[in-house]
Amino acid sequence: MNHLRQELENLGFNHLYPLRFRVLQDAVRRMSGNRREIIGQLETRIQTGLHEENIQARVMGRSKHLWGIYRKMRSKRLPFKEVYDVYAVRVIVETVDMCYRALGVAHNLYKPIMGRFKDYIAIPKANGYQSLHTVLFGPNGVPIEVQIRSEDMHIMAEVGVAAHWRYKSGDDGQGNHAQQRAREWLLKLLDMQRRAGNPVEFLESVKVDLFPDEIYVFTPRGEIIELPRGATAVDFAYAIHSDVGNTCVGAKVDRRLVPLRTPLSTGQSVEVIITPTARPNPAWLNFVVTAKARSSIRHYLKHLQREEAILLGKRLLEKALAGHATSLNELPSKQVQDLVRELGLDNFDDLLADIGLGNRVAALFVKRLLPNENEITPADVGARPLLIKGTEGAVVSFGKCCRPLPGDTIIGYLNTGRGIVIHRDNCKNVASYKKNPDKWIEVEWEQHTSVDFTAELRLDVTNKRGVLATIAAAISATDSNIETINTSERDGNMTTVHLLLDVHDRSHLARVIRQLRTVPEVQKVARRG
Repeated sequence: MNHLRQELENLGFNHLYPLRFRVLQDAVRRMSGNRREIIGQLETRIQTGLHEENIQARVMGRSKHLWGIYRKMRSKRLPFKEVYDVYAVRVIVETVDMCYRALGVAHNLYKPIMGRFKDYIAIPKANGYQSLHTVLFGPNGVPIEVQIRSEDMHIMAEVGVAAHWRYKSGDDGQGNHAQQRAREWLLKLLDMQRRAGNPVEFLESVKVDLFPDEIYVFTPRGEIIELPRGATAVDFAYAIHSDVGNTCVGAKVDRRLVPLRTPLSTGQSVEVIITPTARPNPAWLNFVVTAKARSSIRHYLKHLQREEAILLGKRLLEKALAGHATSLNELPSKQVQDLVRELGLDNFDDLLADIGLGNRVAALFVKRLLPNENEITPADVGARPLLIKGTEGAVVSFGKCCRPLPGDTIIGYLNTGRGIVIHRDNCKNVASYKKNPDKWIEVEWEQHTSVDFTAELRLDVTNKRGVLATIAAAISATDSNIETINTSERDGNMTTVHLLLDVHDRSHLARVIRQLRTVPEVQKVARRG
């Protein structure tokens, strides 16, 4: 696989930049003679040192392919001579123990360059690659890149996932480990493919995980978890298990609570806090970096959204049928199924999901189901409004334009693909929505709501030192929490403060506003939207 990759990269390089390819190819040919002589001397010296320590090994020079040279020149902004003057040697031994002994021999022959050693044997790459990498000061100070690996590791590095088939029988003990790592890598790719919604999403996931810059963190039990650089506590949770990721609510890094979006660093100990009733937050997709976390979150949310859409669709359909003094239970099953097939759907749940997501209007479905009834108008459809409690999930959202709260008079709009969007009845957008009467429905708040909602306030305050702390203390005294706070200076004396707050209902917001008006520096408080 490695040989195939290099060949494809060189062919692509030749077709994309033919002139650069030829110039680089000629330069490599001119320098090859002297280079082969130096690499031969390095091979002989390292082979002799290994033989003196009774280490059976194959030592070979490793040539760089043209695309690899060009890519390094571009990424590190180095001239050709500096890139090509690095000599590369590969040492292949029989066992893992010999790998580390060979490393000692190499470091004894040539001084190692600090910070250039990587142990991929103790901590393999995500695709199963294992090897010791070190860079040494060679003759005349020229760097020598040395890779040390066992025969088994060499098979995995060169053949890649094909090692799974090459050693499928498992007769060769040398192939068992390569086969196991290849199988794990393949299973990981298959899991990504299963969770991905489409081929583009799958390709994006594979690109993220193929060759990342790694960090290594520890579980509370001391197990090492490899993650790409920039990974967060959520990525760590999904690396443990998808169930851990789906139910995580917090994390401790080195025994200190941190936000879930906090990037992790090598050497840290990470503990995930879970709650069985918790579920993934769509906002996590904005900061997770691993393919497993991203695909697991998307998979869960898609499945969850469908379940929520089916429940909402059933409520909307029941509401539409109630206007005709009937219900789902009273409809002939065959009649319903025939109409479902006529609409090109696989089953009744697909229809309910479409209604819940706003892709189909319940009233129009009822009209086709009951063709002998009078034409349906919004006033005919269900005398009782749909009750909203705030826990319906992603299929019921709240307009950011007006941010409705329990206690406000509200109206619902069926937005295609999103479900119901709840607005205050005096929202500026409601007038335009009412041009589509089939799309809006009567809704009311459930008598008791158990979740917090977001309210937006605008404050005009006197610009004094400590005023934000005073405002925060006043809000905290009302048992409310500040989500975000932004300020903009109007002139030298006045500042406008924009707040997003968590409140229970309209009465709770009124308490917050009254408390803020007691702050001397607050000149004006107004609810936005």
